[in-house]
Amino acid sequence: MRFASRMLVLQLVTQVCVVAACAAVFLVLGVQQLRAEAESSALNIARSVAAAPDVRRLVAEYSADPGTPAAAELRDGPLQEYAGAVTGRTDVLFVVITDDHGIRLAHPDPARLGEVVSTSFDDALAGREVVTWESGTLGESARAKVPVYGPDDAVSPVGEVSVGFERASVFRDLPTLVLGIAAAVLAALALGAIAALLLRRRLERVTLGVQPEELAALVQTQTAVLESSDDGIVAVDDAGVVRVWSDAATRMLGTAAEPGTPLRDVPVDDRVREALTAGAPSGIAVGDRIVYVDVRPVRRGPRGLGTAAVLRDRTDLLALTERLDGVRTLSDALRAQRHEFANRLRAASGLLDAGRTGEARDFLRDVSARGAVDARVEGLDAVADPVLQSFLGAMAETARERGVELRVGEATLLRSSLRDVEDTLAILGNLVGNAVTAAAAAGPASGSQPWVEVTLLDELDGSGGGELVLTVADSGGGIKDTAAVFAARVRSDTDASIHGLGIGLPLSRELARRRGGDVWVIEAGGSGEGAVFGARLPGVMSAGPDGSESEGKGDE
Repeated sequence: MRFASRMLVLQLVTQVCVVAACAAVFLVLGVQQLRAEAESSALNIARSVAAAPDVRRLVAEYSADPGTPAAAELRDGPLQEYAGAVTGRTDVLFVVITDDHGIRLAHPDPARLGEVVSTSFDDALAGREVVTWESGTLGESARAKVPVYGPDDAVSPVGEVSVGFERASVFRDLPTLVLGIAAAVLAALALGAIAALLLRRRLERVTLGVQPEELAALVQTQTAVLESSDDGIVAVDDAGVVRVWSDAATRMLGTAAEPGTPLRDVPVDDRVREALTAGAPSGIAVGDRIVYVDVRPVRRGPRGLGTAAVLRDRTDLLALTERLDGVRTLSDALRAQRHEFANRLRAASGLLDAGRTGEARDFLRDVSARGAVDARVEGLDAVADPVLQSFLGAMAETARERGVELRVGEATLLRSSLRDVEDTLAILGNLVGNAVTAAAAAGPASGSQPWVEVTLLDELDGSGGGELVLTVADSGGGIKDTAAVFAARVRSDTDASIHGLGIGLPLSRELARRRGGDVWVIEAGGSGEGAVFGARLPGVMSAGPDGSESEGKGDE
């Protein structure tokens, strides 16, 4: 049996027991009230008869006569008539009058006149009024016994008056009382059953038909999942009220929300609030973190319950991806260098095989002077580090495929070697990649080829380390909103000419700030001028192997 059904049965049984107990109490009280009313009426009637002057006088006379009065005399006597008249007026079972010896002077049954009463009359002769239930010659009755005093107000009673009500007459109103109680009981049970049914429906609607045992299992499962998972969980019902906000979500979003708090009152950015209820997965920048939000609608049967958002911190993963992209670009450049260097060695070998030793010597001298490959990047000789040389050469090849010229700025002065390759190449690759995209989207301006210019400067400190400062400028259309350029994209956008649509720039800034540096917009551009980005990366450079600075040559 389902819990709701058990609750319904339990409530009905409880109601029946309570109502039955109340009905029994009311019935007992009703019976006691009927008995008390009958006893009180009998006592009042008996007092009235005992106080009648004729009754007092006649009873005193019969008590003073030492003999026993004759039944024939009593049958037509005034006491019998008086008792019969009272019986007829009051609807009592009997009115019995006796002398001080218990001889019946008046009785409903004339045949019993002149006989001693069947019940005790000692209390009445002792001057006490008695109200009791007794069985006599006329059956069980509620009777009252009152002493009768003589007309001269004597202290000693001269007889008694006994008045009784038949049991049937006493409880004549009992069926009506029982019916009333029964009607009240049925009405109470009906109301209780209706309330129990409504409560059951409400319970099932609130709990979606899930039983308490299942609810306990759900709580255990939810607690285990939320505490064991690194993913954040945010559940919002169809009314926009937060129902689940895990600790992981608090860690990622930087704020906590108690269950029952409207989502609009949670202190988060509007982009975060929109992402938590949007229907499509999205990535957002929250502080210095990149959080991926996957929102799914929650339904049980045909009823929609709201949405559940799974939050995943992708900062480290995306940073690793950017670093791998930089390493991939570098490896492609090295592969190209290897291929070109192999070709030059074959050319030198061919000259030697042909006996053209002088030409081979001049060729090798030229190779030694220009480096292993012809990078065809203007100003690349100012970059002393071979890793940056190869990386910029590979980026130049990629840019050239898109019709964009990559060049090194005239102000470039890089005398030291690159120590932290991954973060540097990830940031430089992001900035150069975005600039190439913007320049290619803007197209040639005034007939000139789209271009991207990279300027690199280093500064060494006394400990042998140093920082790299770089700028990246392009010939694109500039930036319309510098405040949002480092904000991660929440929804799809086809305008690829605007910087910072994805997560590259927010991630680059995060990588730079982790090491105490920064990435910022120097010039927003616009009106035919491109944007200029700057970056400062402390601790990524180092002096040469001998502790001195490099000579600025590109053939290391």
